[in-house]
Parts: sequence; C-alpha cells; structure tokens
Amino acid sequence: MSQHELFPHLMSPLSIGQHQIANRIVFTGHDTCLPEDGMVNDALIAYLEQRARYGTGLIVLQVSGVDETARYTSHLLMANDDRCIPGYRRLAQACQQHGSVVFAQLFHPGREIMESADGLKPVAYSASSVPQERFRVMPRALTRQRIQDIIASFAAAARRMHTAGIQGVEILASHGYLPAQFLSPLVNQRDDEYGGSFINRVRFVEQIIDAIRAETGTQLAIGLRISCDERDEQGMGSDEAIATLQHLQDKLDYASIVAGTSASLGGSVHIVPPMIYDAAYLGDESRQLRTGLQLPIILTGRINQPHEAEHVIRSGAADMCGMTRALICDPAMPTKARHGDSDGIRACIGCNQACIGHFHRGLPISCIQYPESGRELRYRNIGISATPQRIAVLGGGPAGMKAAVTASTRGHQVTLFEASPRLGGQANLAQLLPGRSEFGGLVTNLIEELKRSEVEIVTQRRESPPTLLEKGFDHVLVATGASAYHPPVERMGELPISQATQLLGSQPLPGGHIVVYDTQGDWIGVGIAELLARQGARVTLAVNGLHAGEALQSYVRDSTAARLHNLGIQVKTYARVFGVDDDSVYLYHTAGGEPMVIDSVDHLVLACGGSPSVSTQDEAQWSGLPITMIGDCLVPRSAEEAIYDGLKAAMAL
Repeated sequence: MSQHELFPHLMSPLSIGQHQIANRIVFTGHDTCLPEDGMVNDALIAYLEQRARYGTGLIVLQVSGVDETARYTSHLLMANDDRCIPGYRRLAQACQQHGSVVFAQLFHPGREIMESADGLKPVAYSASSVPQERFRVMPRALTRQRIQDIIASFAAAARRMHTAGIQGVEILASHGYLPAQFLSPLVNQRDDEYGGSFINRVRFVEQIIDAIRAETGTQLAIGLRISCDERDEQGMGSDEAIATLQHLQDKLDYASIVAGTSASLGGSVHIVPPMIYDAAYLGDESRQLRTGLQLPIILTGRINQPHEAEHVIRSGAADMCGMTRALICDPAMPTKARHGDSDGIRACIGCNQACIGHFHRGLPISCIQYPESGRELRYRNIGISATPQRIAVLGGGPAGMKAAVTASTRGHQVTLFEASPRLGGQANLAQLLPGRSEFGGLVTNLIEELKRSEVEIVTQRRESPPTLLEKGFDHVLVATGASAYHPPVERMGELPISQATQLLGSQPLPGGHIVVYDTQGDWIGVGIAELLARQGARVTLAVNGLHAGEALQSYVRDSTAARLHNLGIQVKTYARVFGVDDDSVYLYHTAGGEPMVIDSVDHLVLACGGSPSVSTQDEAQWSGLPITMIGDCLVPRSAEEAIYDGLKAAMAL
C-alpha cells in the first residue's frame, strides 16, 4: 500500500515561508548534551543526519543561546559569536543533502537557569524580579538598555544562521522562557513600555521578530514556539497564547504549539510528557487555538506513531507534527511509514529514561529501546562480522532479544533459548502497573525485530552454557535475568511479606493497611503502591531515599507523585525496614538512626531490586570459556542497561 493511501496528509508537502518541506514530520528542537564547548560537533551532526537520511521533513535544532546570559546549562549550543557559523553550515549541509529542511531555535531562558558550568549560581535576568520556583532562582530585572541588547542579539544570531545556510529560525516563547516572561502578566510587573497592557507585554517578542526580519530579509523563515497552556495556576493560559499569535501572525511564517512551563514541577511535566498522557493529547486545544489563524501550525505532545500524526493533521489540529521521541526511538520511521511498514516501526513508549532523562543528568541523549541513538559515530553502521559464528543466547528478556537481533543482523547464526513460554522477561511485569501499559511496547517491538531476523527461537527449554558449547555453539550470551532480592528482615511475628513482582498479575491483591518498602526509587515501588491503593488498600510507602520515585526521570516522578498524593498514599522517607511482628513494621531513619514504627499493618510488600541469576561460582566455572553475561544476570539494573548490554555484546562477537 502506498504512502498516499496510508498517510496522505502526513506525507504531503507543505510550504513554510519560502521553503517547501517534503512531508509533515518534524524533529523538533530538544537538548541532546552532544555539543561540546557550545559548538556543533561531529556527534551532533551524525545524530541529526541520521534522521534526515530516513526522510524527516523538517529538522529543528536544539536551542542556541543568543547572549552570554542565555547559558541555562553547560550543554547548549551558542550562536553569539561568528565562530559558530562553520559548524552550523556543516550541520545544515549534512541534513539538507538528504532533502530535509533545517531550522534553528533562538533562545534566551531569562530566569529559567538550571545550572552553570562551574557549579556557581549565575546571575539570571527576567522581565521583573519575580522568583522562579523550580530552580529557586531570583532574577534581576532587565534594564531598557539590556532589553535592546538582547533583541539585537536575537537578530545577530539569526544572521549567523542565515549565513550558515539554515533556512529558518524559531523564537522560543514557550515553557516560561524569557519571551514568555515578558508575555506573562504575573511574571512581568514592569511599569514601562514593556509591561502592563498586553500591547506592552508583547512588544519584546514583536521587536525581536522585526529585528530579525530587518537583519535577514525574507528568505529566512521565522516561527514562534509558544505554550498553549502552561499547566500551572500561576502560569499563562490559552488566552495569552491566542492573543499573542493573533497579534503577531502577519509577521510570522509559522507557530509551534506545546504545553507546560519550566517554572514549576507540575508544569514542567508537559515539556516531555510521559506515557501517562494520551497520544496527541493536545489536539483539541490546538484546534481551538488556531481558530482564525492563517499560520501553519506545528503541534508537539506525545505524537509517537504515523497514524496519530495523520489523524492530527486530517482533523485540522495542526499542519505538521513534532515526532521527536518517535524519531529518537526509530530514525527510520518516515521511510517505514512511506512504504506502508507500520508494523516495522519501533514505537516510542514515553518512558523518558534515556532521552530527557539523560539530559537532566548531563549525559548524551539516547533511547532505552534503541541505544544506537546518540551513539551514531559508533553504531551507525552495524556491519557484517568478518567471522560469522554460531551463537546461543540464553534468556529472552530485553538483553537477550537485543543481542539476538543484533548478532543476526551482523551475519551470525543465532538461536535464542527462553525457559518460559513467553519472551519479554521483567518487562512483561512493568506493563501491568497503572499508567505503564505502554512499557509492554518494548517487548512488542523487539519481538517484531526478531520475527524479521533469522534468529531461531526456542521457548520452554532450559539450557546450561557449557552444554550449549558442547553442542557446537561458538559463543554463548547469558541473559538469564535476576530474581527478587529479599533484604534481611527480622521476623518477630507472622505479618505476611510478599515481593512486588509476585503480586503483579495475581488476584486477589492483599487489602487492608499495606506497607510497600522501596529501596530502589524506580517504577516498581511507586507503581505497586498506586496499584494497591486503586484496589482499595490503605498504603504507606516506606522509601529508603529522599523521596518517592527518586531514580525516575523527573517528569515521570512528578506526575507519579501527583497520583500518589491524590490517592492518599502516605510516604515515609529515609526509611530502612529491619523487622516485623504480627501487625507492625519496624524501621530506622537512615539519616538520624532513630527507630520508626508503622502500626496496624496487614501486609508488607518488598520492592528491593534483584539478585543476579548467575552466581560467582558459575562465573568461576565458566572462566576461559566463550561465555558473556549481559543484563540483570550480570548486575540487576534497568531495561536501558540490559538492552545496551545486548547491543555491545553482539557487536563484540
């Protein structure tokens, strides 16, 4: 079936300004932590070119700071000096040679400063001295002269982009950044020509657009990214966004619609909304916002599949769709959609773990399902092994499946052995928790890749690595996972104790007052607590850490914290369980050392991680044999490490 039959709207061309874009798929601007010293480098070029190579219509670069005071992290690009031009030119040419149109984001965060390169708190500037809640920043109000300087810096940055061959620029008035701080009647408390009335508050953005146009002419497309609603009671709603776009539309070539604000924990969740949010969840708001507008509209917000994007465009909610995480997860998505291969698309599951999660840790971007992302210089070409071997993979969880697919792609003869009737391992349990059903897509995607490979799959069969070597396999990759860890808990009574993994999928679940003991801070502890509370139990979550979900990416954590609060789940932090009696759980406060007691308890549920299935004795017996351990059987970690282990082990064969 052709592209025009399956996705006629998504695959049709569109003009923005003077540039025709081949399709409606947009790789929107997002931080990658790939640049070094504020400059475009080979890693960033390879990352973006990989998306262009497979047919992405429009690529919008990550933010480029326009002024020294725009350094909101130590990882952004900077466009405040002509020395940046050669790098942007190389990047533009690399993507444009494949037919992609390239725009750049021009950026000043104002008071939204996350970090500085030297760890010291920088001086932040805003429309007014109104504190920022999330990063605890008190900004200094900009003088009129500094306002003019920053407007000029936007224009100068746009000139540099134009000189480099970038085809458009996008001004970030979204997510509470500096232009939004001028637009906001709550943040902007000025009493001069830049504050007070709407006309005054929009003046800053308007003068930026006018200065860019005066500097670059009509060849450079100019867009505005704006939040349709900041999703915060102290933030801007749709009225300000609509008024801004209506006022500026004659000066703009397009608008890019998102939601949320960086200024608060709740609002920031919508910067990269996790899987708890529906696909294309901003469609209705975008449709209402664009009423009366003639601008082309880009909509972003959990649009992960071509059929979702097709519906968004067909319904009139937008003209183009930001599909950033979809393209991080599967750079070949546009080509697969064009050829009608929807089943072959590796669908993003919205876990946020290795994309925005890496950025918040200062690490280069990647994807738990596709660790090749962000590592294109190393893994862009899988290649064929010079010495094909007969490979056995023992264990059909994420690590084993990724290893098997990769080894087969490299030309090895691969057999995958799984002791249970079903592939997927621990990932099958993750999808059973509230709001985590899409996590099962990780298994679905890997199974589809296995179907398309030449891997032989054998289920319900246990094998030992030495036996497989005796049967003629040249190398064994052991991916047999882990079992639930039971911490030392002194029993002074008969209080029932269960592992969280035992409860998933079982019925009936225990009721009454349940204590969930979480030492990992991952999805399991908070997830089982939410599941039990939704089934009617009274739940206390005892966390051996600073807060619930401590190891989760912040947007996943904060959206989860909201649900735990709404369910009335009590959270005890700094808690280490050391004993139980018939109806009490005894804990230490790990910072203070004082005992704590939770009384009237009916059940204790453990979420304490795993123990590797391969013992040190096994490892010693296998010493010298062609056996490689990967995933949780080596050390229990997350699906991200398991899948990356599988990739690395297969590439090393």
